[in-house]
Amino acid sequence: MENSPDLLPDDVAALRAELIAARAKGAQIEAELAVAKAKASDDLAVIARQKLRIEKLERQLYGPKAERRARLIDQMEFQLEELEMAATEDELAAEMAVAATVNVAGFTRSRPVKKP
Repeated sequence: MENSPDLLPDDVAALRAELIAARAKGAQIEAELAVAKAKASDDLAVIARQKLRIEKLERQLYGPKAERRARLIDQMEFQLEELEMAATEDELAAEMAVAATVNVAGFTRSRPVKKP
């Protein structure tokens, strides 16, 4: 949509409708971005887990060469835990963003009426 003054409607209701549509589209884009961020964060955690597994297998195969390798493995385990926590937080943020874009109508329970 172009923002030139000639193309904008003069009606307030039409302007409100366009504003609501633009906000809804913005919320949808934010939700998609949050989902993509959660996916990328999860991918980083998977990569870190695989690297840790490779390091442990190499150590098991070739034996402990030095203390440095054991410290590196411990450090990689801590990094993996941090990445997994970040992935979980991003997934929760994505779920909240997606839930915010879904419009749910409210429900009010009607009170029972006694029959005469």
